[in-house]
This record gives sequence, C-alpha cells and structure tokens, in this order.
Amino acid sequence: MNNVQARLNAQLAQPQLAPNDGIRHFLGVEGLSCRQLESIIDKAMGYFDANGRLINTDELAGCTVMNLFFENSTRTRTTFEAAQKRLGANVLNLDIARSSTNKGETLRDTLWNLQAMSADMFVVRHSASGAAHFMATQVTPNVAIINAGDGWHAHPTQAMLDMLTIYREANKPFHQLSVAIIGDIKHSRVARSDIAALQTLGVADLRVIAPKTLLPKGIERYGVRVFEDIDKGLAGVDVIIGLRIQNERIGSPLLPSTSEYFKMYGITESRVRLANPSALIMHPGPMNRGVEIASAVADGPQSVILKQVNNGIAVRMAVMAMALAGQKASRANLTN
Repeated sequence: MNNVQARLNAQLAQPQLAPNDGIRHFLGVEGLSCRQLESIIDKAMGYFDANGRLINTDELAGCTVMNLFFENSTRTRTTFEAAQKRLGANVLNLDIARSSTNKGETLRDTLWNLQAMSADMFVVRHSASGAAHFMATQVTPNVAIINAGDGWHAHPTQAMLDMLTIYREANKPFHQLSVAIIGDIKHSRVARSDIAALQTLGVADLRVIAPKTLLPKGIERYGVRVFEDIDKGLAGVDVIIGLRIQNERIGSPLLPSTSEYFKMYGITESRVRLANPSALIMHPGPMNRGVEIASAVADGPQSVILKQVNNGIAVRMAVMAMALAGQKASRANLTN
C-alpha cells in the first residue's frame, strides 16, 4: 500500500471506529482491518440457524432507525428494512419526494430535526460522494450512520454481503482465491468497495475486466490486474462478479450499444467454462439480462445471485447491530 492510500485509509477509518476495535458508523470498508471485516462476517453468520434460515433478535429493540434514501432503490432499501425489523427496531422511512430538502431546507437542518425526534440510526443513500461521511463527522456524529451507497464512492454493505457470499459458497479461503470483476468499473461504487474488501481479506489475484472507456485511470495502482480481453481475464478464476451497466452509458462514446457490449463482455456459458469449474457467478443487481449476463448463466447452477440477496439481510443486520453497540460504547467511554 502506498503512502497516499495509507493516509486515506486512516482518515476514512477514524470516524467509524468505536472502543475495543468496534465500529460506531459503517461508512466504507476502506480503513477497516481484516479482523474487523471478519468480525462483520462472523456476526452475520450468527443470524442463520442450523438450517440456514435467518433468525430474529431484539438487538435493536427500542431503537429508532430512519431510512434516508435520497436516491431510488428497491433491493437495498427493502433488505435494510427487513434487517431492521428482524432486529426489532422501530423503522421510519423518510418520504424524500416530500421532504424539507426539496423545499429549500439544508441537509444539515433536516438531519438535526430528524435527530431531535430521538433517532438512533440513519441508513443513508445519497447521490453525492462523501455524504455519509459528512453526516457522521460534521452533522450527527452521535447517531449511527450506515452508508447505503454514496455517489460513485462506496457501497460497503453490498461489498460485505458479497464477502459473506464468497465466504459461505467458495471452496477456498480468501487468500487462495482468484476473483474477476467485469463491467463499468469507472462508475461503480460496488466495484470500489469490493476491491477494497477483497484486498483487505487477502485476495492476491484480483482482476478487473472492462473496455478502456469504462476503466478509471491508474487503476493498476490499486493492486489489480487489468484485462480488456474477457477470455484472458476469466482464465482459471474462482469468482466472477458482473456489474450493472447503467442505461445512461448506452449509446454514449463510452458504450456504443448493448449488443456490442454483450458480444465483447457478456458473461456467457462459453466464457464461464474458461473459469474454474466450480466458479461462483455473482451480480449486485438489478441485472440486465442479455447485456451483462446471459439468462442461462444467471439462472444456472453456479449462480449465487439470489443467495447474495438473502446474505444481504444478514450483513445489514450485523453492521447495524455492531454500529449501535459501538455508539453505546463510545458514549460510555466519554463518561468514564
């Protein structure tokens, strides 16, 4: 890790940390240690019973959790709400279309008013990169902030549900895995968070596969191997993670057409055969079938896409329970 990355990780870690190596916010995976990421996985594993079904607990009983989604979301918001209810929380969903921020009130004032309603936790999705970090450091540090996706920056709970899925389904430990991420790396907060989490957990062979137009400049500095040829990039990998192609990219100079993209970078049955025979097929959703991935692959025996959704509930239960415990520990530490 270079000095710039080390300084950035230290800055990102600081507002998240609680006493005894816990977390009080979950803003990003960057800056958290391997042990801390493993503790999230271990905590999430505890929410499955012996038959692999999710359980309910009372860890957030009496706590008020507000879902502040300033961007549209179906899967992330729904799984967060399912997780909150399984933890016994009081759940409030802010109607962004009618919120005061659309009437001219600043985000800061909106948050302060919500905090005054005895909020214990905000789950935040926002189009501005760094929005969750701003809330945790500048506005409401005593309310646990969970980042549900901010701009192009980060989607840490998606990354951790991906890590949990790999942990549960792969037949090798992280340090022995070869992982390929395919698609719009440049604009993907999922890719950024997945890369950071995989590296922290010890994956040495991490590959990104995309056309030059969809690769951020200098990505090699982050310790990944870059491939423009998908067939070479998939050779022998253990995990294949496809990324969603956003509709606004299609027809632009970045991506001339969906058919051309699928021809060059679609995850097809023939391409999957280039990977390890037991390779996992993953996708954060929503999928564009016939663009990023063939239906036969998405619905095939190696696909763990639906398992990712279920694992997402367990991971979101884990980070919310840990953040609330971290906030309580931080307050107790200040009074001692």
